[in-house]
Amino acid sequence: MVTLTTREQHAWRIAATVADPEVPVLTIEDLGVLRAVHVDETGRVTVEITPTYSGCPAMDAIRDDIVLALTAGGFTDVGVRTVLSPAWTTDWMSDEGKRKLTEYGIAPPSGRASHRQGPVRLALSIRCPHCGSLDTREVSRFGSTSCKALYECRACLEPFDHFKVI
Repeated sequence: MVTLTTREQHAWRIAATVADPEVPVLTIEDLGVLRAVHVDETGRVTVEITPTYSGCPAMDAIRDDIVLALTAGGFTDVGVRTVLSPAWTTDWMSDEGKRKLTEYGIAPPSGRASHRQGPVRLALSIRCPHCGSLDTREVSRFGSTSCKALYECRACLEPFDHFKVI
């Protein structure tokens, strides 16, 4: 594990406040998109982010928001680097982020990503974030963004997004 310097910890705390533009209740730290923060001897900050998928349209906005947040926090030389390997996985989402998703009305991913060793887990039912019912059905494999599917609860009749396990 890499130990962060005091300046890197400060820069991390600032970058960690940046909200995801597609799901604004989550920060990039909650999502696991924020991967690393480095501050070199000249004071240049380099933030590493990994998109939820390689074509994620939110990455430009996230990059701009990171630069704005760190500049407002007193850092004058800021760069953001996109890192594609290893690929992002829902395993990187924090428990706090999953809790926030539920409160926001989006069913969080359940289980672990399928690239793990062992049997592939199948979700037989997705719990409704509104009423808690397991009597739900997938309406569309693609919801409001590519990383979510659209579901409907048969109990309360509310539609909801489900964050796919990736």
